Amino acid sequence: MNRNAIGLALLSAALFGASTPAAKALLGAVDPALLAGLFYCGAGIGIAILRRALRFRIPASAAREAPLLRGDIPWLAGAIICGGILGPLLLMFGLARTDASTASLLLTLEGVATALLAWFAFHENFDRRIALGMACLIAGAIVLSWSGAPTLSGLAGMAAIVAACIAWGFDNNLTRKISLADPLQIVEIKGLVAGPVNLALAMLSGSRMPSLDIALIAGIVGFVGYGASLALYVLALRHLGTARTGAYFATAPFIGAVAALVFLAEPVSLQLVAAGLLMAFGVYLHLTERHEHTHVHEDMTHSHTHVHDEHHQHEHEPGDPPSEPHTHVHHHARLSHTHPHVPDMHHTHQH
Repeated sequence: MNRNAIGLALLSAALFGASTPAAKALLGAVDPALLAGLFYCGAGIGIAILRRALRFRIPASAAREAPLLRGDIPWLAGAIICGGILGPLLLMFGLARTDASTASLLLTLEGVATALLAWFAFHENFDRRIALGMACLIAGAIVLSWSGAPTLSGLAGMAAIVAACIAWGFDNNLTRKISLADPLQIVEIKGLVAGPVNLALAMLSGSRMPSLDIALIAGIVGFVGYGASLALYVLALRHLGTARTGAYFATAPFIGAVAALVFLAEPVSLQLVAAGLLMAFGVYLHLTERHEHTHVHEDMTHSHTHVHDEHHQHEHEPGDPPSEPHTHVHHHARLSHTHPHVPDMHHTHQH
């Protein structure tokens, strides 16, 4: 199990979870649909600036992430449509027609949708331990979100929120397909496309732009809670697979609640403690996973940042960078071996 990747997934969840109290505060001054556009614009613009600043500071001899290729465009386009446009639109439609307690509970279905699609549509492996860990994490999120019995009114709103969770589930699985590419480039494009589209749709529906200071604050929240969080999420995807990354990301509501506890002086509740225990047990089950069997790596040629470990024993061309880690096009010969692994981008084999 890649401990660094787990840390990236949890940090991604922390940034997104911590942005929730800020988003709630901004909703009083900004229309929800418009706020989603401002968040994505902030993510795209902020990551674009960061990406160019890093390119300027990092020497040419250092390892750089592989750029997106033409073959990645369909996966990226699908992720933008599902996660950057359809998801937010469906959510805003649903929130306008659903009470808060029902919406909070339904939003926990994103983790379920992500895992089920990864397991049964994209054929990512799992076992009982991982399924139980996911169930504990989702149960913790439900306990944390519970604020009274959901009502049956507004079926269209509830259906829209469920559809939004499914859209984000597809987004997460499609993004995994391109996770070996530069995560900053992925987030930059996603933000710079989804942000203006959401803004335009919000303006067409009658929303008005807030004052400049409110828009800037929303952009900063979007950069941290959506841009930086998504870049870390993509890095975790390449090392952990979709379902496991989604499981760690399911801790975001708990982290958001803790942030509200610290910064807004909210009281510690039995609900928060119970949710924390459930989520801690779920994370423990994932952390202690051991999946090992004989598996085959088929022939593959691709480009990404790597070192010469047991999966990267290839010859170098004259122009390839000598130092490690480095990035260049390389070929994986067919290999059969046994070792502990998770469904990262080099272990997508069938079981």
